[in-house]
Amino acid sequence: MILTPPLMLITDDDRDFRETLREVFEPQGFRTILAGDGEEALQIFRQEQIHVALLDMHMPRLTGLETAQRFRESRIEVPCILLSAALDDVLVEAARQVPMFASLSKPVSFRDITRLVSAAMREAHQWPS
Repeated sequence: MILTPPLMLITDDDRDFRETLREVFEPQGFRTILAGDGEEALQIFRQEQIHVALLDMHMPRLTGLETAQRFRESRIEVPCILLSAALDDVLVEAARQVPMFASLSKPVSFRDITRLVSAAMREAHQWPS
C-alpha cells in the first residue's frame, strides 16, 4: 500500500503531450516526473521510486519497448503502459513479451488512459478503485 502520493513517470518526446498528461494525472493525486526519451527515463528510474510509467514507443535514443526492457533487466518492477501512434498486432505482441502492463494507441482518450493507470495501480500497489 502506498502512503505518499504515487509517482508517475511520463516519457514522450512530445513536450506538449507530456504536459497534457501531467495536467490529467496530477489532479488525480499523482506526482509526475517528465522525461523526453528513454535514456532520461532510465536515469530517473535509478533515482526515484516510480509507481507507474507511461512510455511512448517512438522516441530518440531508446524506444518505449527498449526502455521497459532495460527496466526489467535492472530488476525494476513497475507497471508500464506503452503509447504509440503506430500500434499494430506486431507491436502489441512485442509489448506482451517485455511484458508491458498494456498498450494504447495514440491519440489516447483520457478516459482510456486513466482507466489503464488505475488498473495498473490496483494490480501493482493495491490502489483503491
